[in-house]
Amino acid sequence: MAQQKKKDSFVLQAGILAAAGIIVKVIGLLYRSPLTSIIGLEGNGYYSSAINIYTIILLVSSYSIPSAISKVIAQRLAYKEYRNAQRVFQCALIYVVVVGGIASILTFFGASYLVKVDNAVPVLRVFAPTIFFSGILGVLRGYFQAHGSMVHTSISQILEQILNAAVSIFAAYMLIGMVTDGNETKKAVYGASGSALGTGAGVLIALLFMYGMYRLNRDIINKRIKRDRTPIPESYAEIFKVIITTVTPFILSTFVYNCSTVVNMYIYQHIMIDMAGMDEAVVVIQYGIFATQAISIVNIPIAISSSMSSASIPAISSTFATHRENETRHKVGQATWMTMLIAIPSAVGLLVLSKPVVQFIYPQKEALDTAANVLRVLAVTVILYGLSTLTNAVLQGIGKVNIPVIHSVIALVVQIVILVLLLLYTKLDLYALAGANIAYSFMMCILNHAAVKKYLAYSEDIKKTFLKPLLAAACMGVAALGMYSAVYYFVKMNRVALIVAIGIAAVVYFVLIIELGAVNEEELRTLPKGAALVSVAKKMRLLK
Repeated sequence: MAQQKKKDSFVLQAGILAAAGIIVKVIGLLYRSPLTSIIGLEGNGYYSSAINIYTIILLVSSYSIPSAISKVIAQRLAYKEYRNAQRVFQCALIYVVVVGGIASILTFFGASYLVKVDNAVPVLRVFAPTIFFSGILGVLRGYFQAHGSMVHTSISQILEQILNAAVSIFAAYMLIGMVTDGNETKKAVYGASGSALGTGAGVLIALLFMYGMYRLNRDIINKRIKRDRTPIPESYAEIFKVIITTVTPFILSTFVYNCSTVVNMYIYQHIMIDMAGMDEAVVVIQYGIFATQAISIVNIPIAISSSMSSASIPAISSTFATHRENETRHKVGQATWMTMLIAIPSAVGLLVLSKPVVQFIYPQKEALDTAANVLRVLAVTVILYGLSTLTNAVLQGIGKVNIPVIHSVIALVVQIVILVLLLLYTKLDLYALAGANIAYSFMMCILNHAAVKKYLAYSEDIKKTFLKPLLAAACMGVAALGMYSAVYYFVKMNRVALIVAIGIAAVVYFVLIIELGAVNEEELRTLPKGAALVSVAKKMRLLK
């Protein structure tokens, strides 16, 4: 019974983080629409160019910290080494203050060398201080994740995004109002800079919240440290060595895995501006449509796999470190099943309802058809990135931290070759970017899956994990498209038709995954609000 509770807790904590990830992404989409109306497609393009560089620098300096630190601390907690776990936390804070401080300074003063589009430079400079605070926030999140609590991280993420949304819109509006000469490009730059201010405000509120939670738990932490009877505590020099040797592969893996976005941007802008002779503003607008509209929507369900990854690392590290290989494989199977249970219907939903979804979030008509068509092509990456992100975390959790780095490099090379060839020898334009994304995520899936199978002797239940959810999702997609078309025919209102279609789709999918045996009552109970879902299923006579 105790063992089962631990397994259920793992899925529940992962579900909490996944739910928070979805809420965060939804808030992000909801505020991007009015923000895009304020700053325009040109401002949107400058923001996208700057935030891509900011994200990569954040990846190198602090983004990987929560996963890496949660892994190192979880390993010590597994052996009840509370004093060593606390020392890891303290050393990690020193590490991010130094690295994050250097990264912030270099970003601010080197912004003109980091972005190709000159008007994106001031926007990147606004992002610079946020890098420093993000590192400290990352350590605090990793600390609580290592203790098996995803609630603190989840709440901080939601608070961060709410303030981000509010400040972004307000700051963009106020800064644009300061431009009195009617220069549209200048307004776009000011608006994009205001949006960047919102990101910093969000990180600050999340940091304050996480610090407050740490202060509230400090007495409990100190009591556990006093009870620690570890004979020889690790020295700070040893811990710094462990942090550096652990964080570095995480950084390399995460950097290469995510830098494909920046590489794509550089290649696309270089070829279209310098070789194809397109106007810079047009290229910026086109890339903004791809990055902010299509990719941002795809990233909502992908956030689930990222959350599963974050939740998986401490659990997998702990069981693997204590030689409980069967339990490790079980957790990998749970995480994969739960990720696919949501990623597969999400991909199908985006495929069949791409235009209504884009129109619901981004009503700007001039970009609607392009964004919708690109989103339709990208839909499959929800599944591919879901799997590759999760298997990255699994390999890192079992100590094979260098393997994802190698795989990311291979996939990146394949992606670059495909993107360059498509841009030079076809007229696919943004669809070339979509094709490169598919190629990259597919390569990562294949390579990572082979490694997990090799090092963990793991093989998933293909029928239950993939085929049954896919069949249920296919039927759901037909129902969703049919319902949307029928409702829209009568009311001519996209939002009403889309909401009704999504509601029907959710019911159809819920019924089918139970009827097909993709999920049973016990598994349903492990999900967030599982008891309520079981109650609904029984009222619908789906469960006895």
